Amino acid sequence: MQSQSMNTPGASISLSRPSLKEFRDNAEQQHIAAQQKAALQHAHAHSSGFFITQDSSFGNLILPVLPRLEPES
Repeated sequence: MQSQSMNTPGASISLSRPSLKEFRDNAEQQHIAAQQKAALQHAHAHSSGFFITQDSSFGNLILPVLPRLEPES
């Protein structure tokens, strides 16, 4: 006897396609990631400072950081 779950009328496989909003969100995230990478590479090439990528509520793609210096003994 065959399994009835796939051969039963009305049984369907859910083939969900991403919605347009999900597609746009994903494309936007990839674009931001590419911008962050480019900004970080540019900053490292043209500055002697240290930078990190981090989400910012002000729209900054990279943030400058101060290195921790060991106290002189």
